[in-house]
Formats: sequence, structure tokens, C-alpha cells
Amino acid sequence: MTETNVQVEPTYRQANINDAEAISGVITEVVKEPNPVAFDGPMTADQVRTWLSRMGGEGGVFLGIIDGRVVGFAALDYNTFEPETVVLGVWMLPEARRKGIGTALAEYALGFARDKGYKRIRGRLPQDNEVALSFLSSIGALVPIYNPDARFELPLV
Repeated sequence: MTETNVQVEPTYRQANINDAEAISGVITEVVKEPNPVAFDGPMTADQVRTWLSRMGGEGGVFLGIIDGRVVGFAALDYNTFEPETVVLGVWMLPEARRKGIGTALAEYALGFARDKGYKRIRGRLPQDNEVALSFLSSIGALVPIYNPDARFELPLV
């Protein structure tokens, strides 16, 4: 088998401050697409570091990595006004989509939400994006598996 035929398995882990540049790079790519969800534009590494710090231990960002490169991330944003609720978003580089990596990231994030005891999980959904709706609907089906006491909602943002 040649080196080009070898499939590298993705790895997953929670992000930390040192991952800000890689997360910023993914955001820079996804905001170029029509109807990017949750981001008004690119974020600098410093802005990402601030975002990660703001989450504290109540939310988190989870990375999908292939061959040492971050190809996507999931985020659980915590809102102090709704302490039992987190908002789930998943963003992937175009070349990493439709390979199960986003689903695995969502599963990782849902496990985190379960461990934190969240009762309501919302999905970030752009308007007029059927692919995202299909993906998040499938994630909604996973919520009872990872967090049987949680409810999943799909608000437009």
C-alpha cells in the first residue's frame, strides 16, 4: 500500500488556549460560505482565546484533528441566564465534511454536556441550509443516547 492510500484516523480532544490559532483558521474558512452560523466574520487567535477563557469549565470547544491538523471543531456555549442549557455548534473545513468527523465531535460534546448535567441542548442552525438541518436533526437523535434527561431544540440563529 502506498503512503497516499493510507487513511489517517481522526483524533478528538478538548481544546485549550494553545489551540486558538487553529480554531481561528477553521472559522476563517467557514465564514467565507453563505449563511455562516454564529460567526459574523473571522476571529483572531486572541479573540478565540478570549472566547475559550470566557467558557471556563461550563462550556467547551472540542477538536477534530487529522494528521496533526485541526479540521473542525464543536463548541458548547454556556449561558448564565439559562444554566441548564448549552448551545451546540459544529464547524468543519469543507474537505473534512461527510466523513463522520462532525458527528464524532458532536458525540464528544454531548458526553461533556451529560457529565455537566445540562438538561437542554440547542443546535445552531443557519437559515436555508438543508445540509446543516439534516446534520443537526441527526445529532438531535443522539441526545437521548448521550444524555437521556436532555431535550434538543433547533433554533434559527
